[in-house]
Parts: sequence; C-alpha cells; structure tokens
Amino acid sequence: MNAATQPLRRARGFLTVFLKEVRENLRDRRTLTSAFLTGPLLTPLLFVMLVNISINQQLDKADKPLAVPLIGAQYAPNLVDALKAGGIVPQPAVADPEEAVRRQDADLVLRIAPGYAKAWRKGEPVQVEVIYDSSQRGADTPVERVTKLLETYSRQQGAMRLVARGLSPAVAVPVQVAKRDQATAQSRAVLMFNMLPYLFVLTIFIGGMYLAIDLTAGERERQSLEPLFANPVPRWKIFLGKLAAICAFSAASLVICLLAFGVIGGFVPTEKLGMEIDLGPGFALRVLLLQLPMIVLLAALQSMVAAFAKSYREAQTYLSFLMMLPLLPSIMLMMLPFKPQGWMYAVPLLGQHLGILDLVRGNGLSPQSLAMCLGGTALAALLAAGATVQLYRSERLAISA
Repeated sequence: MNAATQPLRRARGFLTVFLKEVRENLRDRRTLTSAFLTGPLLTPLLFVMLVNISINQQLDKADKPLAVPLIGAQYAPNLVDALKAGGIVPQPAVADPEEAVRRQDADLVLRIAPGYAKAWRKGEPVQVEVIYDSSQRGADTPVERVTKLLETYSRQQGAMRLVARGLSPAVAVPVQVAKRDQATAQSRAVLMFNMLPYLFVLTIFIGGMYLAIDLTAGERERQSLEPLFANPVPRWKIFLGKLAAICAFSAASLVICLLAFGVIGGFVPTEKLGMEIDLGPGFALRVLLLQLPMIVLLAALQSMVAAFAKSYREAQTYLSFLMMLPLLPSIMLMMLPFKPQGWMYAVPLLGQHLGILDLVRGNGLSPQSLAMCLGGTALAALLAAGATVQLYRSERLAISA
C-alpha cells in the first residue's frame, strides 16, 4: 500500500502548487483576457481582416476599370483604343507626371512621345513611357496590368508588320519559352500565410506572459514567495508546479487560436488568387504537436526572466524585450531567403517555423524533421528549466527589496 501511494505523495507538492496557481489566476481578469481573448481570438481576427482587405484591393485593381492619366493620347489613337479594350480608362494629362506619382495622386502615368506617329509610319520603334514609383506597394498590380497590355499590343502589331512583308510572325520568335509552374494551389498559400508560425508562437507567449510575471515577480513584490518557500516542499517541485500552470494557460491559448483560425480561415477568399489552405482539425493537431516543447521552453524563459525582476512592472519591461525573440525566424526567412536544411529543424523557433510552413504548403513533415524539431526544442526547454530551478534555489528570489 505504501509503495503504491509513494508516487502520489511525491507528486502531491507539485500538484498542490499547480492547482493553486491555476485556481487563483482563473480569477484574475487580466490574465484571462491576455490568455483567452487578446492573443488567441483577436490575433486571428485581425490577420484574416488584413488578408481580406489585401486580396480585395488586389482584385479591384486587377479586374475593375483602371483610371490612368495619359499624356500624348492624340499621337496614338489605335493604342489608346487597345488600352480601353483592356479596361484602362484614359484620364486627362497631368502637368508634372513625376510629381503626381510621387505624391500618390496616380499609381502610374503613361506618356506617349510626340514622334510616335512619324516613327510608326516609318516602321521604327516607338516609345511609350510608364511613369511609376516602385516604392509604392499599391502600384505593383496596376503597373503590371498596363505593362502586359502594352506588350500584347506590341506583339500583335509586330506580327502584322511581318505578315505585311510576306514573313511568318514565327520568324521574330526563334525561341519559345514554356513556363511550367510546379506550385500547387496549396503551396502558393505560403506567400500569404508565411506569418502564421510567428502568430502561433506569439499567442503562446502572450497566453503565459502575465501568469509567469505574477507567479514570480508578482509574488515577490507581494512578499508571498517567502512563506511558500518555507513549506517542506522541494524548490524544484514548486517551480514545476508554477511552470505547469503557465504551460496550461499557454496551451489553452494556442488551442483557442487554432480553433479560431480553423473557423475564421474559411472566410479568406484564397480561391480568387488561385490559392488553397487547410486550417482544419488535422492541421491544428499537427501544429499543437510541434509547439508542445515550445510551450515549455517559452514558459521556462518567461519564468527565468521574470525571476530577475523585483516588481511586476519591471518584469513586464523585461518580457517585452523577450517578446521580440519569436520574430527572429520570420525576419531571417524574409530578409535572407535560403533553402531549408535538415539541421535547421533542430533549432528552436526556426524548426517550428519551417515545420508549420511545410504543413501550410501541404508537403507534410517527415518523421526525421519532426523528431529533430521536437528533440531540439525539448532539449532547449530542459536547459532553460534547469537554469530557472537554480534561481528558485536562491534565497534572493523571495526578497522583494
């Protein structure tokens, strides 16, 4: 009987601390708001809203009539008619097209050279200027649309000139380029959803942040750590109880976020851009599996950083800097695009980022990559937890001043 109850007795201190911290923080409105509302629900909602706005803006400029100021329209009436047929609505000329583009009064301006008609009659190349500002993101779609219309018109007129001279249009195209895009509808979704891994990690961080602060710096400021440490319970059990409570709130926050993306993600019109993404239960379960060691790692790091603070406000300042850490993989992949290597999956944060992008693409995650991702992050979590246990053994942690 004693042998059977011995494991329960050993775990009693851990469970007591865990249940105490969970119960007390379930009454804390600030902790509940950050763990179950701000991160897991507001983040997916804002993300989907921004994606919808971006898609609708691109589609509006790609499909709807596009107003373009046109300088020298009288020199090329046939070209103007071709642009009108392509959905371009010519606008009156502007005095200073370069300044109009810089001030964003127009996405682009077309300028036809005065010698257009004379050069056309001689069969010489004619010049049409597309004036735009490449630093304006909203100008990309209109510029590409107008450029394609001009290139199509140029090819058509060039072919007609060859036919008029008794030559085949194929003479002018000695090499034909056949583009064979191997991207699938699901893999193209990565271009729009490449921030998902960061959002998931950020949700985990926010879900446990206030709890981690309250259980270390908060209790230190309230001078409640000293009586807790006076109990005949090993310090490592006290820490594990607090760590488990932080992990429980972080995991619950991530689950709510995944459920929210699964529901709200269905309202993203990705099919209009030839994309497809599956954020259903299968995707959610695999992301949750990938993030399990990350939940422990972030909770341990938050506890460690908060343990150095002597007040709640000071801990908030420290953790606000730590919040930048999950952003590093996203910045690296955007600024330094590289081909993922096998060893990268063992790097915490980077491995989760690459693994989730593989799931978004629909490629799946190989057992080797999954094992490296879980193992590398679990090892880092173990080291962070071990370092924090050492801080809990110090008597300074219980002193608020």
